[in-house]
Amino acid sequence: MTGTLTKLTAALLATTLLIGAAQAETLRWARSSDALTLDPHAQNDGVTSTLLNQVYETLIWRDAAGALQPRLATEWAVKEGNPNVWVFKIREGVKFSDGADLTAEDVAFSIDRARSETSPLRQLHADVVSVAAVDDHTVEVTLKGPSLIYPNNVTGTYIIDKGWAETNHTAEVADPTVNGDSYAVRHTNGTGPYVIKSREEGVRTVLEPTANHWSGVKPQVTEIVFTPIADAATRVAALLSKEVDFVQDVPVQDIERLAASDGIKIETGPENRSIFFGYRLDEAPLKSSNITDKNPLSDLRVREAFDLAINRDAIKQIVLRGNAIPTGIIVPPFVHGWTPELDTYSKQDVAKAKALLAEAGYPDGFTITLDTPNNRYVNDEGIAQAVVGFLGQIGVKVTLVARPFTQHTPLLVEQATDFFLFGWGVPTFDSAYNFNDLIHTRDGSYGNYNATGYSNAEVDAKIESLGSEVDPAKRDATIADLWKLVKDQHLYLPVHNQVVAWAVRDGINIEIQPDNSPKFGTVTFD
Repeated sequence: MTGTLTKLTAALLATTLLIGAAQAETLRWARSSDALTLDPHAQNDGVTSTLLNQVYETLIWRDAAGALQPRLATEWAVKEGNPNVWVFKIREGVKFSDGADLTAEDVAFSIDRARSETSPLRQLHADVVSVAAVDDHTVEVTLKGPSLIYPNNVTGTYIIDKGWAETNHTAEVADPTVNGDSYAVRHTNGTGPYVIKSREEGVRTVLEPTANHWSGVKPQVTEIVFTPIADAATRVAALLSKEVDFVQDVPVQDIERLAASDGIKIETGPENRSIFFGYRLDEAPLKSSNITDKNPLSDLRVREAFDLAINRDAIKQIVLRGNAIPTGIIVPPFVHGWTPELDTYSKQDVAKAKALLAEAGYPDGFTITLDTPNNRYVNDEGIAQAVVGFLGQIGVKVTLVARPFTQHTPLLVEQATDFFLFGWGVPTFDSAYNFNDLIHTRDGSYGNYNATGYSNAEVDAKIESLGSEVDPAKRDATIADLWKLVKDQHLYLPVHNQVVAWAVRDGINIEIQPDNSPKFGTVTFD
């Protein structure tokens, strides 16, 4: 009976693969912006990661429900006798697209590269002391102390070929938006289901299946044509005219129309991403304000006034046509540490906001510049424009400057903005990811995206303790204390958690993901 079942299973698998081959075809994909780089360790950006997720692979990844799944690592566990060491068993038989074998040396090299000083991913590995290839298929990662969550952190670190990087003089990370160029910025060599066939930055990227992917599965999508289309109307028109098959960034004003259009279906779901505003919190005067002797935003009363000026429900209903989940904290419900209590948000109270400003010494308000991207998040510029109006109601006169995301990101990295809109996804599904990058003092390992200037040694110590605390109850208590501080001190101005909307032509089956990153290798055609 077992032999019969085995033969039947093999026959069904063969039939499935034949059907897939018969139906294989091109998928034309459009979204509002392009990847910032092809170097998988040079940017911590969702659009970049989505493209590279087709080409490179991580040790572990998540399914659509957010559960950890093996990828290049087949198993992982704490080393027996040494709780400070995580052991990863590396999948055998995996090759890079240039034919080189994947070994533990490549994994160790990739983790070390991602935690280097020039990589914005370094906070994921801030507690790592050393990485060692024990044999060809075993890697040991030694941490400063025991860590409950380190496997979560490797879900965002792609593995590259050590030999390829060294041969092409790209062993070090170069971010093209900050500190230069390198071979890895323009070329790839991954183990993923696709390879890049051609690329014209900002115009068109073509991908084709890897010749012999380790999974043995041949994708039904035999060609991906990725086209960034910044203009929302043009993006939708391309879908309606059948020039593209899949639009990832569906403008909120077009969701209902597209859903009612023949031959098109809309997939929606909550994204693991918060949208919020940040501002300079140190004592130095703002560069863009008419208050020249101090920083108004360093006063808690002013930050509370900003919070009370915002009408989150109006932004949801009017700016985003209902496609948002208003929130009072900069972390979505997917993430460990989120609670319904934290999620509560202030209702707009203009009178109280004005009173707080007057109490702080600004009865007539003040001026400030707000920096926003205009092609990264769902109607990001529209959200910023609404906030300009709300703050105007309490006397704060805001000048809005909107830029493409490639020009917006350096403002945060270089701490060159007084007031900014930003979005934050949490690939680790743990609050430490937010604290490490957005709250901790910027010190070379932590605080990479902390553009606020906020710095508190006691808070830093609590954040760092999360990486090595093995008592879950104690760790959770620290997370709760930190979120209470963030909320009570109004360190950021939360607006909402983003809702993903994908538009795809009928007959194409694609599963929406909480990280807003489609897995094209699993797409099927009717």
